[in-house]
Amino acid sequence: MRSMFFFGYGSLVNAATHPHAPCLPATVRGWRRTWVATPQRALCYLSVVRDPASQVEGAIAPVPDGDWAALDLREAVYARHDATADVTHDSEAGQIAIYSVPPEHSGAPGPENAILLSYLDTVIGGFLHLHGRAGAEAFFATTSGWEAAVLNDRAAPRYPRSIAPTHEVLDLIDESLSSLGSRIVTAE
Repeated sequence: MRSMFFFGYGSLVNAATHPHAPCLPATVRGWRRTWVATPQRALCYLSVVRDPASQVEGAIAPVPDGDWAALDLREAVYARHDATADVTHDSEAGQIAIYSVPPEHSGAPGPENAILLSYLDTVIGGFLHLHGRAGAEAFFATTSGWEAAVLNDRAAPRYPRSIAPTHEVLDLIDESLSSLGSRIVTAE
């Protein structure tokens, strides 16, 4: 039986948000990371779309006994795809899945679909830990959809698995969002 793993490109890169271990660096080719709007909620989801010219750094982690139930529940808005042939890694992974929001349920983010800053804090904390500063900076450079506003919910995080950001995470996010010209809005 081949070992089953998932490829994470957002919060799943942060090992503190899930029980799957070890969480190992990996890259997926032929996919591009993007923020998308969905009819399921008024906030943006981070997703990936097929793009032969792109690649995304992230992480892989095992799914013991192929028990996808908990991950499928966590990623309920997403569809699971086989990405085994697309992922470069140094592990015993035999089969690798990736989650993406189906095209029929996603659209371009707009003013009414914000990115949660508490989610971004968690994601960037994971990237800094696994890929270093260069990997965290690459997250911003290789992700599209930054025209969405960013909702500052740090005082009362809305992301259920939020991890308190370090000063390094705060500084990197502030610098990156500023260079992207992102519009920060305050949570009510």
